[in-house]
Amino acid sequence: MPFTRITLRQGYSDAQMTQISDILQQTLEDEFTVPPGDRFQVFETLPARQRVFDHYYKSGGRSDNFVQFHILAGKPRTRAQKQSFCRVLCQRLQSALDIHPNDVMVMIQFNTADEWSFSQGQLLSEEA
Repeated sequence: MPFTRITLRQGYSDAQMTQISDILQQTLEDEFTVPPGDRFQVFETLPARQRVFDHYYKSGGRSDNFVQFHILAGKPRTRAQKQSFCRVLCQRLQSALDIHPNDVMVMIQFNTADEWSFSQGQLLSEEA
């Protein structure tokens, strides 16, 4: 049940954003064992003046193609799963869209079923 906010520069085409979405979803399914229908993503495209980031902080050098993935997930994952997820995501983005791994930042947060309501005001933890 991850929810991901993807923040990137303006100028990506709809087809490119669909590719990013598909790559993210496939990587979540492969590395985090997320069910196929569990896709909740928001793309946020911003002009350069609204994206403030250090080009070199803990990176070999970010370009204006810098993409942030902020993932909120309901089930904790192991360190190995998180490492694999980040590495596979970077590899796939570079292979498919030529997004350099230096331009990919991933932030992962976890919470519990008590913090999710998918519909009708019912907490996920209330489901049978």
